[in-house]
Amino acid sequence: MSDALEELHTGGGTIFPRPLRKNSAVAFSGPSFIPLEVRLLPPGKGHRKSKEREEILAATIPNPFPDLLSTAVSSLVSGCLLPWTKNCTTQVIKVFSEDNTSRAIEVPSDITARDICQLFILKNHCIDDHSWTLFEQLSHLGIERTIEDHESVIEVQSSWGMDTDSKLCFRKNYAKYEFFKKPLDFFPEHMVSISSETNGIMNHSPLIETFLNSRSCPEIHGYLHAREQGKRTWKKFYFILRRSGLYFSNKGTSKEPRHLQFVAEFGDSDVYTLLSARKMHGAPTDYGFCIKPNKSSSPRDLKLLCADEEHSRTCWVTALRLFKYGMQLYQNFLHPHQKQKSSPMRSISENSLVAMDFSGHKSRVIENPSEVLSVAVEEGLSWRRKSCHRLSCHGSPSTSQSPVASLALHRAQPWFHSRLSRDEAHRLITQQGLVDGVFLLRDSQSNPKTFVLSLCNMQRIKHFQILPVEDEGELFFSLDDGQTRFTDLIQLVEFYQLNKGVLPCRLKHHCSRVAL
Repeated sequence: MSDALEELHTGGGTIFPRPLRKNSAVAFSGPSFIPLEVRLLPPGKGHRKSKEREEILAATIPNPFPDLLSTAVSSLVSGCLLPWTKNCTTQVIKVFSEDNTSRAIEVPSDITARDICQLFILKNHCIDDHSWTLFEQLSHLGIERTIEDHESVIEVQSSWGMDTDSKLCFRKNYAKYEFFKKPLDFFPEHMVSISSETNGIMNHSPLIETFLNSRSCPEIHGYLHAREQGKRTWKKFYFILRRSGLYFSNKGTSKEPRHLQFVAEFGDSDVYTLLSARKMHGAPTDYGFCIKPNKSSSPRDLKLLCADEEHSRTCWVTALRLFKYGMQLYQNFLHPHQKQKSSPMRSISENSLVAMDFSGHKSRVIENPSEVLSVAVEEGLSWRRKSCHRLSCHGSPSTSQSPVASLALHRAQPWFHSRLSRDEAHRLITQQGLVDGVFLLRDSQSNPKTFVLSLCNMQRIKHFQILPVEDEGELFFSLDDGQTRFTDLIQLVEFYQLNKGVLPCRLKHHCSRVAL
C-alpha cells in the first residue's frame, strides 16, 4: 500500500496541503527550554593580561562593522542550531501529563505539536516510539482531540476563551496512525462505499488511497444518535459523511439530495471525542463525539453525536480526520520513518526468528510449536533461577529467602499500575489507543493476593486474572490455571510479548504514565 501512496503523493493532478516543516533541532539550558542567545561576560581579575591584549588589538585592528557583530553571531547560532526558532517572538505554554503534573516552557510562536512532543521526549528521557501525542482538552465542554503533528500549538491556544478550562496534555496514543497500517480494522465494510454508487460497496484494497485522493468520492454511512439543538433529548438518524460535509437523511436511509439535511463541514471545524458522554451530555451511550467550530467555545455550537459501539465511533472520527487533512496526515505518518531511513539501524523481523536446540552434538530447528513452548518456559525458569542466585550472592535477597522481595521487582516496571481500578484501567487504555496488544498490569481489587492483566484486542478491553500457584514451597504465577508458570510478573510479561499463548493477541504496547 505504501508504494501506491507514494505514487499518489508524487502524482500530478491532485492538490495537497502545504508540506511539513523540516526536522528541527532543540537546544536546552537549565530546567526549562529557552531560546539560545549569546551573552558576553566581563573578564575577571585573573584575565588582566588578556584584557590588555584585546584592547591593543582593538586599537590596531578596528572592527569595520561594530553594530553587526553581536547580531551576526546570534543569527548564525540560532540559524544553525535552532532552525525552528527563527521567529524571534516567544510565548510560554503549560503542558500537563496524565498524573496532572505540569510544566511551563517558553517556545517560539511557530512551534508545532511534533516539536513539543520531541522536546518532552528528550527532557523526560522517554523512548521515542512515534506514539507520543499532544492533546487539546476542553474540560468545560467535556471534550478532547488529538492535535495533529503539523498543527501550530499557539494557533490552537489562540482559539481558547479567557475564562475557559482548557489545557494541553502530553501522553501516548498508539492509534494515532494505526489506520494506515490496518485500514480494515478501522473501516468496517458495511460502513464504507463510493458515493457515486449508492448500492455498491467499494474494494477495500485501495481504501486509504481512496481517502487521500481528492478526485475520489468515498462515503461513510450509518446510524448515529444526534442531540437536538438546545435540548437534552437525542434522536437516531441515518448519517452520510462525504467530502462536502456531514449530512443526515430525514427519510430512512435515503441518499437522495432532497432528503439530505446538512449538519456540518470540516474546513473550519475539528472533531472531538466526548470525555463523559452519558454524565455530562446525557448521551445514550459512552461512544460520543462532536464537531466544534474553530472560533467558538460555546456549548451551543457543538454538533453532538453518539455511536452505538466503539468500533463505529472510531470509523467516523478517523474518516473526519482523513477528509479534513488528507495527504498531510500521511506525511505526518511517514515523517519518523523517513528520519529512520536517513540514519538506518539494523532491525530483525519477528518472522525471521526461529527456535533452535543446541543441546546435542548438532544444532537443529525446533518446528513443533508445543516443544517450542516447553523449551521457552524451561529456559525462562532456568534464566530466572540463575538471576536470583546471582542477586543472592551479591547480598540481595533471593526468592527462596524472601518471596515478597522478588515480587516487588515488578512495581518498578512502566507497565505496572498498582492501585488502579477496573474502570480506571479501561479509561487509561482507551486514552492511549484501542490498538491490539495495548496492555497494563495492576493489583486485583477483589482479591488482594492476585493481579490482573488488562489487554486490548479488536478494540475491546479484556481483563485476565493472574493467579498465584504454590508448588513445593515455591510461588509461581499463571494465567492458565498453572499450566504455564512464571516465577514473577516480569517473566510473565516477557513470555507473552513473544507468545500469544492463552491470550487473544501478544502483548505489544504497554500503558505508561510520565511525570513532567
